[in-house]
Amino acid sequence: MDRSYFEKMLEDSQISLSDRQFMQFDRFYELLIEWNKVMNLTGITEYKEVVLKHYIDSIIVTKYFDFSKVSRVIDVGTGAGFPGIPLKILLPDVQFDLLDSLNKRINFLNAVTQECNLSGIKAVHARAEDYARNKENRESYDLCVSRAVSNLSTLSEYCLPFVSVGGHFISYKAGNMGDELKDAQNAIKLLGGNISEVVNITLPNSDIERTFVIIEKIKNTSGKFPRKSGIPAKEPLK
Repeated sequence: MDRSYFEKMLEDSQISLSDRQFMQFDRFYELLIEWNKVMNLTGITEYKEVVLKHYIDSIIVTKYFDFSKVSRVIDVGTGAGFPGIPLKILLPDVQFDLLDSLNKRINFLNAVTQECNLSGIKAVHARAEDYARNKENRESYDLCVSRAVSNLSTLSEYCLPFVSVGGHFISYKAGNMGDELKDAQNAIKLLGGNISEVVNITLPNSDIERTFVIIEKIKNTSGKFPRKSGIPAKEPLK
């Protein structure tokens, strides 16, 4: 691992890490490669690509959103732990819940949590539609993040029920969203949200475009949302 590349990317992103945080990122990479040999976690395995497309991509949002008042975050559809684990390493005092529907990914996330000595983090095996119906979880998070690939209408139905009024949902989207943003506006409103900002950036020293859709929760989500498992993906709200 050539840490100098990571250091350069962080410098260009105006983000600094402690030695402990560097060690946690290094160990996360080792585990990602080790576990990826026996299960499909990511198609991105070369160190510099992981740094840019997973690590920097996950944490650069901290330059565009104020995390100082955030104490509890849920990462919906976390997969191999992105963006949740890099954000957790960067923000050690924030509580993170990582939600995924595949148990083998949960096993990996638990191993990362243990091996990287992360505290204040929990991996949860559940579907978003089911987990959001638990009273303890519903509208109890300051922030929901998701780098999942579903369309924004579907993602909003998965994610906004978790967010407390006054909190936010940040959707990580590919550069050009086309009509997706416009198509999702009514669904977001129906779910109690309001698009407060759309941030378009290019990742440092690359041509990779990223859009952060920042949605504020302005009123409670109706109890009829999210709909039953599978329906938000098959029949996105319009």
